[in-house]
Amino acid sequence: MPQQESGKAIGPVSIKQLNAVCQRSTTLPSPRKRPTFLFKRLFEILVSKCNQSTRRKLGVPTSLLLVDSTTIMAGETRLPWAVFHGKRSGIKLHVAYDVVANMPTKVIETKATKHDGPIGEKLANPDFIIVENRAYGKIERFDTYAQQSQYFVIRIKENMTLVTPHSLQRQSVEGFSVTRDITCRLGTEQCRSEKRHRVVFFQDDHGHEIRVVTNLLHVSAEHIVAIYKARWGIEVFFRWIK
Repeated sequence: MPQQESGKAIGPVSIKQLNAVCQRSTTLPSPRKRPTFLFKRLFEILVSKCNQSTRRKLGVPTSLLLVDSTTIMAGETRLPWAVFHGKRSGIKLHVAYDVVANMPTKVIETKATKHDGPIGEKLANPDFIIVENRAYGKIERFDTYAQQSQYFVIRIKENMTLVTPHSLQRQSVEGFSVTRDITCRLGTEQCRSEKRHRVVFFQDDHGHEIRVVTNLLHVSAEHIVAIYKARWGIEVFFRWIK
């Protein structure tokens, strides 16, 4: 891990340059001196090509991109530049995870104190429906994504104000716990969305209410619920890498 936040852009790097560096890196005296950011860029290029091929074969124009972060803790002596809590240090891995390819498409590493929201914007991709939890639920972000034609399904807090709600006509589907399906504006007078967004209410397996906001209007509320529940895939990935 370099002694700085590595979420900054490294500029365009060609495949030819990456290959040359990979060949030279085998002669370097220590792995610590190898240009890890170039290996990371090579991985991202290869995965992106794999994703394009996979989507063409399956005929799926838009798949799910799960965005979340996980914190990895370490002792102070190991990461003195990333002090997080007391004498412990930590880093965050901000991950964009492609459900179809079953692998991450992009990873940004930061200190553990970095907030998820701004980094999540860097992981957005209009070729996907992004699926995120409450840490990314900022009202201005919903309007921005709608303007950029970025499809999203994002959980919001239970106390978020819903303004001028309008119920959508829907039919109940057995096996799903959707309790409400509306469009509305979000937030208080001090901070309110300019656009109306769809909000789907449903209950989890323990009976707790979950609210998700989305700009997907052409699919059923049950489909929205299934999309959000797919977010569990990135949690499984985090458990595996830890």
